[in-house]
Amino acid sequence: MKRINRIYMLSIPLAVMLSAGCSKFDKINTNPNRTTQASSSMLATNMILSVTKNSIASTKGFMQPFLLGKYLTWGEGQENFQYNRFGRTNFDRLTQLRNIPPMIAAATDEGQRKSYKALGHFIRAWLFFQCSMQVGDIPYSEAGKGESDNIIQPRYDTQKAVFLGILNELDSANTLFSQGADFAGDPIYNGKTDNWRRLANSFQLHVLINLYKKTGDADLKVTDRFKEIVANHPLMRTYKDNFALTYNATQGQNYPWSDVPAGSGNSFVKSNYTMLTTTLIDPLKAMGDRRLFYYAKPSPVKINGGMQPSDWDAYPGAEPSNSFPSLQTMRVSKDYTDLNNRYVQLVDAEPVSVYSYQEQQFILAEAALRGWIAGTPAQDYFAAGITAAMKFTAAYTPDVADYHHNMKIDDAYIQGYVTTNALIGTAANQLKQIITQKYLAGFLQGCNYSAWYEQRRTGYPVFVLNSGTNLNTPTTQFPVRWLYPSNELSYNNRNLDEAIQRQFNGSDNVNGIMWILKD
Repeated sequence: MKRINRIYMLSIPLAVMLSAGCSKFDKINTNPNRTTQASSSMLATNMILSVTKNSIASTKGFMQPFLLGKYLTWGEGQENFQYNRFGRTNFDRLTQLRNIPPMIAAATDEGQRKSYKALGHFIRAWLFFQCSMQVGDIPYSEAGKGESDNIIQPRYDTQKAVFLGILNELDSANTLFSQGADFAGDPIYNGKTDNWRRLANSFQLHVLINLYKKTGDADLKVTDRFKEIVANHPLMRTYKDNFALTYNATQGQNYPWSDVPAGSGNSFVKSNYTMLTTTLIDPLKAMGDRRLFYYAKPSPVKINGGMQPSDWDAYPGAEPSNSFPSLQTMRVSKDYTDLNNRYVQLVDAEPVSVYSYQEQQFILAEAALRGWIAGTPAQDYFAAGITAAMKFTAAYTPDVADYHHNMKIDDAYIQGYVTTNALIGTAANQLKQIITQKYLAGFLQGCNYSAWYEQRRTGYPVFVLNSGTNLNTPTTQFPVRWLYPSNELSYNNRNLDEAIQRQFNGSDNVNGIMWILKD
C-alpha cells in the first residue's frame, strides 16, 4: 500500500500497523470489476471540483465568506466572522497536490500531457495562493513531496518565495496550455485549453495586484509582468468565461441557498436568519443601482405601510457591527431587507464564480489608475466591469416581478448608470469607486474571502469598527490573518516555529502583519 502523501507525518506505530496488514487487505478488498488506476480525466475532475464546488459550501456554510465580507448578518447565533473573530485555518486543500503527478503520468499523448501539466501548474498556483493569503509563509518548495521524496515535514518558504513560485507556475500554465490539446475531465470549460489559458493569465493579474506594495522588488517584476500579460497574453472576454460552477435541478447540484423540492432541504432558508447590511445596501441606493432589486426583497413592514417593492426606501439595511441582541430585535420586528426570493426558489439561480471576468476588468481599471498600463483609460475598464456585472445579474434572473421588483436592468439603464457613476476626483477616490464596484459585483460570488481580502488590502469598502462588539483582541482593530493549522503544530512544529519567528517575532497571532501587507 502506498503511503498517504500528507504535509505532516503519520505516527510510526500507526504506519507499521498499516504496512503490515496492507497486502492481505488489498487482495481481499480489490473489486475485479472496477479499475484500480485513476485516469488523467478522473484526477482532473477531482482537482477542478476541489477548487470550485468544494470552495462553495451549501446551507449555512455558503454564507460564511459573506458574513466576513459584511454583506449580511446572521440571526441564528452570534457568528465569529461577523464579529471579526478568527481561529485556526487548515492546509487540507494542499492534499490535492498528490493527484498532479499521476494525472500527468497517465496522459495518453503529448498534447494531453502538456494540458494536464498546465492544469497542474494552475491548480498548484491556486492552492498555494489561497493558503498564503490566509497566514503568510507556507510550505511550498517541499510541499506534497511525502511520497516522491519522503519529505514529511516540509520547510516553510517565505511569502515572497511562494508568490514568486505562483507567478512562475502561472507563466508555465500559459505556455503549456498554448501548446496542449483540449482535455477530458473538465466540468467547467469542457477541457477547452483556450479558456484555461485565459483564466491562468487573468488570475495572474489578480496575484500581481495583490503585490501592489512590492513594485520595487527586482525579483518579482510586478509591473513588467502585468504589462506583458495585458499586451501579449489572452485574457477573459466576457462573464461567460467566468471560472464558475453552474447549477441545475439534479439533486446535489442545486444552487447553494435554494430550498426546493428537488434539492437541498435548506432549513436555514426557512428560518430567515439573513439580513442584508448597510455596507451593501447604502452604496446601491446612493448610486441608484438597480441590482438592489435583484439582490434583495423589501421589508414586509415597509410594504404593509404602503410602500411599493420598487421604492428604494423599502429596503432598510442592518449595520453588521451592531450588537447581536439589537440585530435580533430588528429581525423579530421584520423591518429589514432579506435575500431576494430567486436565491431561494430557483435551483439554478446563477452560476457562482470563484474568479470572474468582472474581477479582471476592475483589476485592469486599478492597474491603469496606478499607471502600470497605458493606452486604455481606467474608466473604460471600470465601465466594462460594471457592464459585465450587471449583464450577468440580469441574464440569470427570470423576468418575474418578484425577482426584480419591476426595476429591470437593460442596456439603456446600464449605459446611463455607467455615465452617471464614472470615475471622478482624486486617485484615492477613484480607487474607492473601483473597489466599491468590485464589492457590489461580488455579492454571493467569489467564495474564497475575496471581499475581505480586498478590504484588508485597500481599506474599501469601509467596515465599521465597533469596539463594543468586536471579538478580536484588541477590540480596537480588525484581525488581518488566520492562525496556523493545529496539525502543523503537532506534526511540523520545528518548521512552523521557524516561520512564526521569522515573520511575527515568535507570536502566531491574528494581528501579525504578513509580508504581502508591508510597505
